[in-house]
Amino acid sequence: MSDPERFDGMLMAMAQQCEGGIQDLLDVFFGFLARKTDFYSGTGAEQGKKMVLAKYEQHEKVVKQRLEKEKEEKAAEEKRRQERLAKKKAEEEKAQQKVEQEEKIKELTEEEAEQLEKELQQKQNGETVDKEEETPEDGKAASDDEEEDEKDKGKIKPNSGNGADLPNYSWTQTLQEVEIRVPFNVSFPLKGKDLVVNIEKKKISVALKGQPPLLEGTMYNDVKVEESTWCIQDKKVVLINIEKVNQMEWWSRVVTTDPEINTKKVTPENSKLSDLDGETRSMVEKMMFDQRQKEMGLPTSDEQKKQDVLKKFMNQHPEMDFSKCKFS
Repeated sequence: MSDPERFDGMLMAMAQQCEGGIQDLLDVFFGFLARKTDFYSGTGAEQGKKMVLAKYEQHEKVVKQRLEKEKEEKAAEEKRRQERLAKKKAEEEKAQQKVEQEEKIKELTEEEAEQLEKELQQKQNGETVDKEEETPEDGKAASDDEEEDEKDKGKIKPNSGNGADLPNYSWTQTLQEVEIRVPFNVSFPLKGKDLVVNIEKKKISVALKGQPPLLEGTMYNDVKVEESTWCIQDKKVVLINIEKVNQMEWWSRVVTTDPEINTKKVTPENSKLSDLDGETRSMVEKMMFDQRQKEMGLPTSDEQKKQDVLKKFMNQHPEMDFSKCKFS
């Protein structure tokens, strides 16, 4: 047959009308041969059976070959998936080792170097080392209770998930998504038919059928409706995951009528450098290194390169006096 699929539409329509399934379809087909053709009388009983069996075995072989091919492709895909996971794990371990090594390297600031030099000099002279008393201002560490900006007063502190625990529900967030938990105080196990959950681009509503919503209103910002899902957890809690459109901001609340959290006190999640491409990863690692250097009062990578070039030049020209030069 030149085109084996040319009658598929017609046969599919027939199959859909056969309430007894394949058995009814076969009954229709062989009944047609009995009523409208000489299949049974013209070819003979034995010849007809052989013809039917031969066609059955022919197409059975095709199905077996297809299933075997699908099995092989599935196994190959699983192998590739395991290889990707192993490669990703190795890259993450390598990145973690690099971060740990960088954290172990801690250079002295200029003030610490001067203090250390002073202590060593005093020890050499047999003097008692006098450490400068730390004033309350020098030793004061930043805390969560430090003075807030005027516009942040009255905002609540984020929970451990960078969200808030409210009377009717609780929520947490990452830069990419928001997770909402809405518990229902009912005496029966919740089912989907008991609930009315509506998630739109800028609005959300969660309620028990026939009851006022526990969560309803205009959301803080737009969400991707097609990527947002909900399910029932522990037969009492509605768990909602919504994906943000703007994945570069922290939400201060889920709906605009809720109290705001202080997003300045949000704790960002750990970045997965292994998920980035090589160029982006290198740039992020450089930015992280430079940030740590600035916090410790040390030169950034670009400043360090300049200093290395100057040191090399000074070593190559010892006859020149650089004692009064200041390099920035």
